[in-house]
Amino acid sequence: MCGERRLSSSKVAVVGVGFVGSAFAYSLMIHGIASEIVLIDIDEEKTQGEAMDLNHGLSFVRPVNIRAGGYPDCEGAAIVVISAGIAQKPGQSRLDLVRINADIFRQIVPQVTEYNRDCIILVATNPVDVMTYAALKLSGFPSSRVIGSGTILDTSRLRYLLGEHLGVDPRNVHAYVIGEHGDSEVPVWSLANVAGTRLRDFCPVCGVQYDSQHLKGVFEGVKNAAYEIIRLKGRTYFAIGLGLTRIVEAILRDENAVLTVSSLLEDYYGVSDICLSVPTVINRDGVRQVLKLPLEEGEIRDFQRSASIVRNVAKSLRL
Repeated sequence: MCGERRLSSSKVAVVGVGFVGSAFAYSLMIHGIASEIVLIDIDEEKTQGEAMDLNHGLSFVRPVNIRAGGYPDCEGAAIVVISAGIAQKPGQSRLDLVRINADIFRQIVPQVTEYNRDCIILVATNPVDVMTYAALKLSGFPSSRVIGSGTILDTSRLRYLLGEHLGVDPRNVHAYVIGEHGDSEVPVWSLANVAGTRLRDFCPVCGVQYDSQHLKGVFEGVKNAAYEIIRLKGRTYFAIGLGLTRIVEAILRDENAVLTVSSLLEDYYGVSDICLSVPTVINRDGVRQVLKLPLEEGEIRDFQRSASIVRNVAKSLRL
C-alpha cells in the first residue's frame, strides 16, 4: 500500500525555504508539475509569507495547493526536497560548509523519515555530494531513493558556455560534468558533441578553434561560475531552482530521463560507497540505472581524484 501511495502522489515537500528553496517552489509552481507543495522551515513566519506570495499568483498557473507546514506534512509526499543549511559565502568552497550542514541534516532527516519512509529524498544543500551521502546514511533508505542535485547545474553551465562558444542553442549541445559538484568536478570532453558530431570535428564546421586552451577557458567559466555569481549578487538560486524542477519532473512523470544527479556509486571505475554525479536514468522509482561512460584514461584519473576528495570529507563526519 505504501508503495502504491508513493507512485500515485504528486505532492512535493520542500524543507528549507531560503533563496534556493523558494526559487525551486516558484519554478515548480509555474511548471505545473506538482498537485501540492508544502513549505517547511525553522523560520515559520517567513515560510508563511512565501506561501502567501506564491498563492497570490495561482490565477496565472495550473491549480496547485501551496501551504506552509511542518514535518508531519511530509506524509504522503512523493518527493521531499532538502535545501536547508547555511549558504556558501564569498571565498568559501562548498566543502567548507560540511560540518554545520551535516549537523543540520542530523536534525532534519530523522524528522522527515518519521512521517514518510516511502518518499524519494532529493538533496540540494551543499556540499551536495556529501550531504546526499549523509541523507542516505541517516535515512536508511534504499540508495535508489536518495538523490542529490549533483552536477545538473554544472552540466547546464557547460552546455550554455559551449553553446555560446559554438554559436549553437545549448539544448543541442550534449556534454556532461561528472564527479563532485565543486572544485574537483570533471568535464567529459571526449564525449561532448553537437548533433552526434564530436567537438573536435564540429568546431571546424562552425569556424571556431578546438584546442585545450579554449576548452580550459570554457571549463574555468563553469567551475568558477558560482564564485562569480556569489561575488556579484551574494547567492545562486534561479538556475538551481530550475534544475531541481527538472529532476522532480523526471521523477513525477516517470520519464526515464538521463540527468547528471548525485547518487551512490558502486565500482564505477573503482569508485564505491560515495555519492557522486554521473549520467543517471531517473524515473518514478528514483535512480533506475547509473550509466558507465566510456571515459578516456585522463578523465578516469580525474574522476577517481574527485571521488577521493569527497570520500575523505564524508569519512570525517563519521556517519
